[in-house]
Amino acid sequence: MSSIHIYWDESHFWGLLITRALTAWGVPHRLVRGSEIAQGVLSGKSGKAQKMLIVPGGRAKGKADRLGVQGMDAICEFVHGGGTYLGFCGGAGLALTGPYGLGLSPWTRKGYTNRLHHFLSGHVESNLNTQDPLVPDDMDDNVKLPVWWPGRFDPRDDSVTVLARYNTPGPDFWVADIKLSTLPKGTMTDWENLYGINLRPDFLEGLPCVTANDFGTGKVILSYAHLETPASPQANRWLAHILGKSLGTTLDCGPIPAWDVASRQVVWEDPVLMAARAAMEKIIATGTDHFLLFWRNPWLLGWRRGLPGAGINSLYSLICESLAVKPDAATLAFWKQHSPEFKVLMDLLANGLSGYLLAERLSMTMFHSSPEAVSTQGLCEQRRALFGTPPEPGGIHADLAILLEELYWRLSLNLTN
Repeated sequence: MSSIHIYWDESHFWGLLITRALTAWGVPHRLVRGSEIAQGVLSGKSGKAQKMLIVPGGRAKGKADRLGVQGMDAICEFVHGGGTYLGFCGGAGLALTGPYGLGLSPWTRKGYTNRLHHFLSGHVESNLNTQDPLVPDDMDDNVKLPVWWPGRFDPRDDSVTVLARYNTPGPDFWVADIKLSTLPKGTMTDWENLYGINLRPDFLEGLPCVTANDFGTGKVILSYAHLETPASPQANRWLAHILGKSLGTTLDCGPIPAWDVASRQVVWEDPVLMAARAAMEKIIATGTDHFLLFWRNPWLLGWRRGLPGAGINSLYSLICESLAVKPDAATLAFWKQHSPEFKVLMDLLANGLSGYLLAERLSMTMFHSSPEAVSTQGLCEQRRALFGTPPEPGGIHADLAILLEELYWRLSLNLTN
């Protein structure tokens, strides 16, 4: 029986990261839905009481909506009574004080005046507080921690302990679709002087990226750094240490194995999912052929600014991971009922998305000679129909994601039971 529950709703791609980590390390865990939390799954009303709730990245408002008031209260009661809450990125945002927040931390989330400063990704040199027991005392003071489009803490008092602070960007750091290490020296200064555009990420330096605080008799650990990133040795080692401290044991774990999404072994040859995988691979190939998408590494797509690359990445990953799990009879019955709807939606997305990506490519080609050749409003309407209006999910993508989220949750029960 696991002592760790992972809040799965609205996690999508990010929920897969932490699930992979715990599975690779042999740490028992279970994915739970907001409705289960509201019904008392954390408190032991439906079995053994848990020690730890991990909340992956994703949209904090969506997570709060799925929990409802009863589920949010249940998490607060769980932590106040001695449980540990570990939140990454959107999961960190959910724990903060403010709209859609649980109030587990007295700090709030700080917004961005320059929206491009939100689109930061890659490893950041970070300074650790090695005096705190949640940080391994034999780790270097300065480590590389991965961030993927992080929010920011807005400190309100000194009741929160800072476990790590950002320092300088690492060699794989990007701002939106620009890799900083490829820019000649002085480029950013030239851009500021010529165009008044500031893309420097130096505003991060010294800001908290991982924190901890007490809540009742429980512990709240919040991280805008994704310590569960595959094959990120220093981050992975720290995550294993945090898990060990929270569970009262020592985890002797190596780095989380690299994740090659496209190479995942198929053990469930469901024709609808197999067709969906092929369709997504064709879409990704169209994007890469036309310089709109690219693989930053075998698990993470990169994309030209403004394109729905994150949604494409999430759908493809969920499809591939679902095909890698053998379903039980109950899951097969669920999928038999819902796969026709999924197929219709997937066909609509595949046809619409290919056309949309090519229209975006044409718009980029025609921009300097005929900027109005492709209607900007028309492109926005196409994207809205397919993916909704950022940051709110919507369109066909949202309907597909809900079905895949439900399917993978059901499949995951086979792995943990």
